[in-house]
Amino acid sequence: MTFESVTKSELLSFLENEAKFRIDSYIEGAIEQAEELHLGLKREDGTSSFLETHVWPVAMDVVKHYMLVNKPITAVQVVSAILHDVLEDDDRILDIYTAKGYGFEAYLRHRFGDKVYNVASTLKVKPLQNYSGSDDQEREFKRFCEYCNDLANSEYDVKTIKLVDRLNNMRFILHVPGHPKVNRYIKEAEDFYIAYTILNPRMENFYTKIKKAYNDLKEITKTATLLT
Repeated sequence: MTFESVTKSELLSFLENEAKFRIDSYIEGAIEQAEELHLGLKREDGTSSFLETHVWPVAMDVVKHYMLVNKPITAVQVVSAILHDVLEDDDRILDIYTAKGYGFEAYLRHRFGDKVYNVASTLKVKPLQNYSGSDDQEREFKRFCEYCNDLANSEYDVKTIKLVDRLNNMRFILHVPGHPKVNRYIKEAEDFYIAYTILNPRMENFYTKIKKAYNDLKEITKTATLLT
């Protein structure tokens, strides 16, 4: 079993030759921005490129979904997919935010538009300290409930990107058995993501994929238990 990996060249070739996009300065700018923020970042296995195993594959799979369901897609959705993780609070991104004294969020909105900013903002997981509670477990529950509610009330573009993003993460973490995210992704699939696929707007093709990824994660936890 292998995880998906896509180079920048492969993404550009796909967009031009299969999706029939003209690679203009808007898409090029999004790719450059993603590289500035994510270049050198590794996945949970400590070796795989975040760009090549997450950012570029997610962007490609979002476009493939629109093509599959015969739904119109513009460069705005492509750029939104490429930049879906740029508001996350990892140390590298926070350093770059600081370097842009006028505020990275204002810069993102100005350069790429309200739509792209709103998608990234909706998908951003807010800091735990934003939530009240007697302990971190209670705060995490409140955050998860709010996040699920936001997703359930989001538009088609946000839902598509989030499901592609979550599917990519679930499939990748299969290759890092024992990682804490394995159990987290299992629980969150049970609590929300499997049902999310069939909430309006229904995306039944994602139901099958998320359910399979969930079952695969359950299987590796069962195997790990038998081996201990």
